[in-house]
Amino acid sequence: MGMTLLFLFIGLEIGLCVWTLAKQREKDVWTRNRLIVSGLQWGIIVLLLLLPVGNKGLRFAGCFLILSIRLLMDVIRFLLMRHKGEKALRGKVKSILAAVMGCILIAFSLIPSFIFTGYDGLETTGEYEVGMVSAILTDETRLESFETDGSHREVPIYVYYPEKRKSASEKVTDSNETKRMGKGLPEGEFPLILFSHGAFGYYQSNSSTYLELASHGYVVISMDHPYHSFFTKDTTGKTILVNPNFIQSAMYLGNAKDGEVPEEEIFETTRAWMELRIADASFVLDELERQIQLSKGMAEEEGSSLGNASDSQNGLGTAWYVKKKEDAQLLLQLLARIDEDKIGMMGHSLGGATSVTIGRLRSDIKAVIDLDGTMLGEELAYENGRYQYYEEAYPIPLLAINKQSHQESIEEYGTLYVNGMVLANAKEASYTYFQGSEHMDFTDLPLFSPFLASLLGKGSIDSKECIETTNGIVLQFFDHYLKGQGDFQIKEYY
Repeated sequence: MGMTLLFLFIGLEIGLCVWTLAKQREKDVWTRNRLIVSGLQWGIIVLLLLLPVGNKGLRFAGCFLILSIRLLMDVIRFLLMRHKGEKALRGKVKSILAAVMGCILIAFSLIPSFIFTGYDGLETTGEYEVGMVSAILTDETRLESFETDGSHREVPIYVYYPEKRKSASEKVTDSNETKRMGKGLPEGEFPLILFSHGAFGYYQSNSSTYLELASHGYVVISMDHPYHSFFTKDTTGKTILVNPNFIQSAMYLGNAKDGEVPEEEIFETTRAWMELRIADASFVLDELERQIQLSKGMAEEEGSSLGNASDSQNGLGTAWYVKKKEDAQLLLQLLARIDEDKIGMMGHSLGGATSVTIGRLRSDIKAVIDLDGTMLGEELAYENGRYQYYEEAYPIPLLAINKQSHQESIEEYGTLYVNGMVLANAKEASYTYFQGSEHMDFTDLPLFSPFLASLLGKGSIDSKECIETTNGIVLQFFDHYLKGQGDFQIKEYY
């Protein structure tokens, strides 16, 4: 669509220039024709935005804004020209320059249409609809290491949860208040999955995975890791961008050739990353489980209201920041329905590494999935030219899904590579890989922006097929190990 608009709009610019030079060189006529072309371009972009053809706003909003401003300027110029009544000729150089500048302006305004697609999520296969509510948790035991103002570490969380599907009539009569109070929740308790994104990622990196799981009766919580996330927000509403030093060090290590960076330096750098992320995940899990117990106790009290606990004004603990009271009440409803004996964790890249180590360190995690992450948290030290690992076997079911080259590295180096060591010594480990895949193929980014994904690692595999198959494997794994449903079987590769 973006290429079609580019050729169409540039064609109009060139047509105006050729017509002016060949036939109508009067300045007042050019001004009228310029207004007609601008109006036609504006009308086309408005028509596109109004048509129900996918998610277009992000891709074409800039073009709409620029064409609107240009149309307004052309209207003013036309009115002024009519008022003056000038009949002078328009020079060739000015006509050509105007066409060139118009083409550049249009091309610039359409850049987002080439960077982003109309991706609007994948269709879920579960029986439930999916809702989402968010909060920010503040860890009063940790100062924010990326700041010098004495502020405490904040971890935003985004909760995806199942809702009963409603008929058309029920959707009309159901109020927002009823929905917020969790009246559409399915019966029973829900397993909980905690997700950790990769370096420069953010909470929506694998939104299709969260939605698929939630549609099958899971509560999925995706957390941001501030300053490791591409962007997030704090409790004041301030946007927190990824830390430049973190970007620099990650790119430095990622692009270094074998042996170029001393292993001691690599270990010290990655150890700091892992300590931050492991602390984030542990804090979130501790606070979730504390609040789950509190919410269940409140729900069991006869005549109690989940929105009127004395722990805070919203009924949630003091660590919780939620903008709206109805969101806090919904969270209380959800937390009271979580089965704390069925908690899994997963993540992509550094998030996968975080998940693996959390699964080792905590007895409350029952199953873990690592999406193409090097298991850096399993490295305890680097001494005498060798990495030191945990001696104890990995204790819980572990699934590793890798890109093809990553799997080849595991097979080549075996137990000399941390992933090979963990998988070989785990009590119950499964692994597979996707032929033709690269690192970002296990996220939604290639569907949202193939251009950005190609910069970070996109393979030749069909991106939609890869993430849909991955999501199916993830669901099957958690169904088996958390819900006790069905067998878990995977292929050697896909």
